[in-house]
Amino acid sequence: MTGRQGGAGPAASGHGRIPGAEGEPEGRLRRRLGCADLTAVSEVRRALRDMLRHGAHGGNADMADVAELLASELVTNALIHTDHGAVVTATVAASTLRVEVRDFVAGLPVPRVPAAGLGTNGRGLLLVESLADAWGVRAQGVGKVVWFELHGPERRQGGRDRTHEGPA
Repeated sequence: MTGRQGGAGPAASGHGRIPGAEGEPEGRLRRRLGCADLTAVSEVRRALRDMLRHGAHGGNADMADVAELLASELVTNALIHTDHGAVVTATVAASTLRVEVRDFVAGLPVPRVPAAGLGTNGRGLLLVESLADAWGVRAQGVGKVVWFELHGPERRQGGRDRTHEGPA
């Protein structure tokens, strides 16, 4: 991934590309998202759905639904809680989908139980913690990466792995 860039952060680029097209390898998705570009959330969901439909997990609609939900939560968090955009990377290998969302602001997020009066805010990391087979946070240069993994049925062996990584 790239480091911090000048200006307001990474510019939105690559929106709407189909995985495998224009030099993007099959089973890999990478998007730079501009600061506060919340339209990018639906574009990331669509690109992730397309990648999974055309890749090894094409027949696993449940995985695609969960992947879209969790990616939406992480991307939204990165865009509303930072002023520098984000980079989203998704890869599929050996029956595992891994999605990483990198932002350019220090400080590691901590899942918290939201207060009853907050409506629907504050539940994103709780969803990730509940639905991902593995997930974690790691410091990376200027900023951090929040990631999750979903395993295909042939890899799933009963439990989920929750990992919080410290500074790199």
